[in-house]
Amino acid sequence: MTHLSVNLNAVAQLRNRRDLPWPSVTGIARVVLDAGASGITIHPRPDERHIRRTDVFELAEVLRAEYPEAEYNIEGYPSPEFLALVEEIAPDQVTFVPDDPRQNTSDHGWNIAGSHNILVPAMTRMKAAGIRISLFVDEDPLAPALAKAIGADRVELYTGPYGGSYGTPEGDEHLRLLAVTAGAAHAAGLVVNAGHDLTLENLPVFMQVMPDIAEVSIGHGITADALLLGFAEAVRQYRAVLGG
Repeated sequence: MTHLSVNLNAVAQLRNRRDLPWPSVTGIARVVLDAGASGITIHPRPDERHIRRTDVFELAEVLRAEYPEAEYNIEGYPSPEFLALVEEIAPDQVTFVPDDPRQNTSDHGWNIAGSHNILVPAMTRMKAAGIRISLFVDEDPLAPALAKAIGADRVELYTGPYGGSYGTPEGDEHLRLLAVTAGAAHAAGLVVNAGHDLTLENLPVFMQVMPDIAEVSIGHGITADALLLGFAEAVRQYRAVLGG
């Protein structure tokens, strides 16, 4: 079964619209984990426009005390501040993304060959802390070998272009390239994650083509579905697509 990690950024962003403690990020984490999600993903940005530093610690406390089997995945750009936060929290996985702080959301993978000066020291620190490392990559069959060469344990396929053009010939081509990239990652000895703009509509086809994906991280899509279905039912429907 492919594991489902629920990204809670959108929940935090809704909370931050008002000076109120709800919706509760830790409360929704409990709901999705009780419904069968395998883990929680967050992406704390420097401006705290959604996940706040306090959320990072509060979620760590909840997961360790109440859901010790759940995975904690923290995404972010490997700035000194981010690396120090990850070392302090010691999550199960860190996913490095090449985000500019001004970006609305992640919209491309790493240029790994051109980013050794950023990635290699960051990965050395994470390895020393015993934290699994995933690199966010585009649909590029050359990227996995480069990721493996600098010490990545996993890659996360950026599926935004596929999700944004699903149901068109362009979407079919993006899916083909993602499958080729996933194959290259497995050949390089990497575990493959995926995420971005995956929905109940486009996820079934994606999983038919790439059944060996270890984990999908889904936030915006599952939050949108939860507005109609409730979070628990949304998680159950996504898990059904993933084979759970």
